[in-house]
Amino acid sequence: MSESMTPNAFSLRHGEDGVAWLSIDVPGETMNTLQATFVDEISAILSELESNSAIKGLVMYSAKPDNFVAGADVRMLDACETAEDAQAIAEQGQKLFSRIEKLPFHVVAAIHGPCLGGGLELALACHSRVATDDDKTRLGLPEVQLGLLPGSGGTQRLPRLIGVAGALDMILTGKQLRAKKAKKMGVVDDVVPHSVLLRVAEELALKGKPKRTNTWQSWAMGGNALGRSVVFDQAGKKTREKTRGNYPATEAILEVIKHGLDKGVEKGLALEAKRFGELVMTDESASLRSIFFATTAMKKETGADAEPDLVTGVAVLGGGLMGAGIANVSATKANLPVRIKDVSNDGLLNAMNYSFKLLDKKRKRRIISKAEMQSQMARISGTTDYNGMDRCNVVVEAVFEDLDLKHKMIAEVEEALSDTTLFATNTSSLPIHQIAAGAKRPENVVGLHYFSPVDKMPLVEVIPHAGTSEKAVATVVKLAKKQGKTPIVVADKAGFYVNRILAPYMNEAAMNLLAGESVEHIDTALLDFGFPVGPVTLLDEVGIDIGAKISPILLNELGERFRAPDVFDVMLQDGRKGRKSGKGFFVYNGKKKEVDKRVYGLLGVELKSQLSAHELSMRCVLMMLNEAARCLDEGVVKSARDGDIGAVFGIGFPPFLGGPFRYMDHIGIKRLVEMLEEHEAKYGERFAPCELLKAMASEDKHFF
Repeated sequence: MSESMTPNAFSLRHGEDGVAWLSIDVPGETMNTLQATFVDEISAILSELESNSAIKGLVMYSAKPDNFVAGADVRMLDACETAEDAQAIAEQGQKLFSRIEKLPFHVVAAIHGPCLGGGLELALACHSRVATDDDKTRLGLPEVQLGLLPGSGGTQRLPRLIGVAGALDMILTGKQLRAKKAKKMGVVDDVVPHSVLLRVAEELALKGKPKRTNTWQSWAMGGNALGRSVVFDQAGKKTREKTRGNYPATEAILEVIKHGLDKGVEKGLALEAKRFGELVMTDESASLRSIFFATTAMKKETGADAEPDLVTGVAVLGGGLMGAGIANVSATKANLPVRIKDVSNDGLLNAMNYSFKLLDKKRKRRIISKAEMQSQMARISGTTDYNGMDRCNVVVEAVFEDLDLKHKMIAEVEEALSDTTLFATNTSSLPIHQIAAGAKRPENVVGLHYFSPVDKMPLVEVIPHAGTSEKAVATVVKLAKKQGKTPIVVADKAGFYVNRILAPYMNEAAMNLLAGESVEHIDTALLDFGFPVGPVTLLDEVGIDIGAKISPILLNELGERFRAPDVFDVMLQDGRKGRKSGKGFFVYNGKKKEVDKRVYGLLGVELKSQLSAHELSMRCVLMMLNEAARCLDEGVVKSARDGDIGAVFGIGFPPFLGGPFRYMDHIGIKRLVEMLEEHEAKYGERFAPCELLKAMASEDKHFF
């Protein structure tokens, strides 16, 4: 191959058989991203391609070892001062990709690794796509997760390639497809081993451009106006049920795709760029982008000023739901050998079965092969004593919330395993320094608080006590990341961070119930506010008995504002633990549930709705915001950024609001203090604004 030019991120070479090769390799970056500064480079290459009649085909590929193009560089959007600035970025991308699409020869995208956002839009502008069968290869348009829509032609090309229903599903959810699923849906034309990717792409490029028979007309119920309208109506209804009107990007996506199909590609592209520009300037997108930047920055942080130890294996004490979940992510995500210890063989069997069921579901959906499933299951073993734990240098304890039992566990581990073994306790309420008291090696004891269900919840709280070594903190932070979690380091104070801000919110919901508001009204108000589940439903899911256990600890450590209303004891005396006992505030019949009206009589509640949904939700949320500010002031969280990530990933604080601290900034600290004082006058001292907020209000400060 002879090289014709080597721009900064894009290189064009010509093969002897008439195939040109366009490689993408953004210098100084591990991942390829598309940046506005590349426009001139790409434009010059396209001019050469357009004028060279000797070219028979073109293969576009990445020179990076494990990614195609991970998307557009989101940072460039922060430089936009107006919607028109952002619209211009979209229009630039559209023009370049249209030029690729119009090239007279067959253009093939050879995809290995993430091909997301602008990366997939680039691939869609090519005439064919070949992807590797590697697990790293994922295709998707995740812009909606940043409060945006695909702005470089994705809303117009994808529906015409795979049909309206499939395209709406991909673009409205931002889901990522593995290569085999992408082929089944028609997003890619072939899936091959990595070793033959470029050869297959080259052979394909030498063939004529494909004639696509599956146009959107043949997919959207015959292409008639009625059929199209049914598809969009159903998608809109389903989306609104999920978003409850809180995510403007979803409405824009539906509008732009429909407009393009009704009026033609050019008008579709024009509206796509316009709506993209408008969405970039929304508060929702700014908040969602802030979460993206925060999590990206956190991936590079170690959590402590020390080098982490290499984790060689994980021992899990306790085969209950939490222990089984921790074992699962350690074996399947972190790819570590796991040894579960339980007092009974039944406990071990249940824990092993938990992972088997999750893996078998993946096998049935063809996400993993039978061999891969067997390989992952082989990493998990069980024991009723400490045999076979020699290679486990981290022990995660997930036994009952009983201080004496946890002391016993530490003593046994220190006796049975090496002096350097770390003891991580998965406690949701007991202070770590109390658990570490009496340990021979307290520097090895650290809190590692997972959330249920462990295989789904993304957050982990890492809680060092005063004597925990920096190395121990760095090691468990690294382990949590390998398990696919986002860890935040929080201080060893009652409730840590997530449960501490959740408790007053839940208590306030219960007080609203006792004041006569219905379960449905309370839950619906907070769902409309943006939480994934209502507080009453959440209490039933977590377990009323768990709430009853945590509540007195918080009251004792943090004072009167944590006093829970007299609901827990009454419910528990009636055998109502929540979903796990078949009844709580709801009564359960398999997957179905309905509010148990008998609860009102049991609690002496006379239903009389007095508050609007907005008043009710703000009454609960203000308690959470005030407590989050206190946590920052006391050093429970290290930064407002960590506090936002903890709330969004730990309890589903509405992502489009950016987290409690960004939301407080959005309200304005002065106005927030006024709102708290108004509530204090109406409902009591628990709403008194904390000192930090009052000081910030007087100096007109904000968190970011």
